[in-house]
Amino acid sequence: MARAPKVLILNGPNLNMLGLREPHIYGHTTLADIESDCHKLAARLGLVTEFRQSNTEGTLVDWIQEARGTQDGLIINPAAYTHTSVAIMDALKAVALPAIEVHLSNVHQREEFRGHSYVSKVALGVICGFGSHGYLLALDAMARQLINEQEA
Repeated sequence: MARAPKVLILNGPNLNMLGLREPHIYGHTTLADIESDCHKLAARLGLVTEFRQSNTEGTLVDWIQEARGTQDGLIINPAAYTHTSVAIMDALKAVALPAIEVHLSNVHQREEFRGHSYVSKVALGVICGFGSHGYLLALDAMARQLINEQEA
């Protein structure tokens, strides 16, 4: 029996404040709620997930680098680092794992600077504007991607 594919789900700055921070934009769902929903769906999809959050860019880069050889895919909500972090983009390129970028809000309907993403340049795809459900959409897409890779 083949081992279950492993997916690392990373969350950037201020996402630990979900449920409290600007609920009119980000909703009332907490990051712990999203983590629980992700683990449940991952189990149904045959995936193993690890869920982490950091407010520190370097920590996110370290976790991305550690994923090489231990994870099969990455889902990342880089939050504010989306628009500023060449380091996160470079780390994603270096590990060469399939990555999906997720955002709770539709970044293209917000301030102009939010429409620019360094991460999008190296991601398989981007899911934005569906609130916490975007994480579940990303997990489903990642499962399909990893199954296609196994079949190839």
